[in-house]
Amino acid sequence: MASPRHFLDLDLLKSDELRRILDMGHAYKHPAAGAAAKNQPLAGRTLAMVFEKPSTRTRVSFELAMRQLGGDVVVLSAADSQMGRGEPVADTARVLSRYVDAIMMRTTEKSKLDEMAAYATVPVINGLTNLSHPCQIMADLMTLEEHKGGLNDKVVAWSGDGNNVATSWIHAAARFGFELRVASPEPLQPADELIEWARAQGGKVSVLNDPEAAVRGADCIVTDTWVSMGVEASVNRHNMLAPYRVDERLMAAAKPDAIFMHCLPAKRGEEVSAAVIDGPQSVVWDEAENRLHAQKGILAWCLA
Repeated sequence: MASPRHFLDLDLLKSDELRRILDMGHAYKHPAAGAAAKNQPLAGRTLAMVFEKPSTRTRVSFELAMRQLGGDVVVLSAADSQMGRGEPVADTARVLSRYVDAIMMRTTEKSKLDEMAAYATVPVINGLTNLSHPCQIMADLMTLEEHKGGLNDKVVAWSGDGNNVATSWIHAAARFGFELRVASPEPLQPADELIEWARAQGGKVSVLNDPEAAVRGADCIVTDTWVSMGVEASVNRHNMLAPYRVDERLMAAAKPDAIFMHCLPAKRGEEVSAAVIDGPQSVVWDEAENRLHAQKGILAWCLA
């Protein structure tokens, strides 16, 4: 029996496979005339979605993606699953594999996702962990391509906490060849081992303290909330991140036609000003919509 085709992290997949997934996402968003109604390759398939962390975009985009591709969905929250009462993840993986064709898991710990993938006999998809968010970055890359064309010669600047979303951006830079500059306060910067991995893979990744230096000449500026799920808010954390707020001044330091992205939910006045996220350079709503199309590409690839 062939091993299931998991989508766990971008660093675990080759560039050509990730390119295929992105191309499928673009194709599902812009189907050939007359093809949309017929293109339901997942008819008769079922996706189980396991949520240990709350979600808006991940849940809606995966559920609609699966249904629009002809499949069905079962949703399990922490309250619905015996995992919330102590059942081992491995046992849940074995049971769900007997019922469904794929599992999407959004969890607090990467170790739980890895255990699910180790014991499942169907594809497992990373809907978010404390360490990465690869589905989000696939949608972000779709959005960047739509607005800026090919990725190879682009410069992306990250300003803020070097969190799980930043990690997946670093993975993507190594796989797709664009330049990534990460500006974070030193205590919140990505791990040295991650940066070393990216550079060893040929990735053009740099880590800076100065957000203005990071965004200079950038095609895209990205940020995320200062307090991710599972992270405790503190005055010290906010004080550290305040200089990394993406406001009109910081956007002006990038290319005149630079775009702004944020995976949402956003807190206006903290990591981004209202004038930026609601302004003409913001593409956050395109980015949110593309979660649907990127998810279609991921599902079709996993269940090909």
